[in-house]
Amino acid sequence: MVSRSDIQPQTPVEPCSAGFLVLETLKKRADFQRTARGKRAHKDGFVLQATPTGRPTIRIGFTCSKKVGNAVARNRAKRRLREIARLMLPTHGKQGWDYVLIGRASVTASLPFDTLKQDFVAALEKVHQ
Repeated sequence: MVSRSDIQPQTPVEPCSAGFLVLETLKKRADFQRTARGKRAHKDGFVLQATPTGRPTIRIGFTCSKKVGNAVARNRAKRRLREIARLMLPTHGKQGWDYVLIGRASVTASLPFDTLKQDFVAALEKVHQ
């Protein structure tokens, strides 16, 4: 059995080719609104919104409306989106950009994880064109 003292907290610093990349979370409504006015990529499992900021970090936000389902379904969808961003943004994202991932009703939580990862990479390529 694993005790709480054995669990190491995850750090927001991920290695990348240019040193260390810091992932920050969007928290303010104004940041979400500014990103909503930027570029978009629609995929089966989510919508990706992105906008350049000029900051030396990558910032990411997550949202799921009540259309996704009850609180359990929304939290599951956001957990999956957070994990995809944690895995893929350090290698495929660009510094100085804000991203918002929006979950879709009953699809985000049920799509195979590999499909979501491939869609995320394709969406990043689309918004960076």
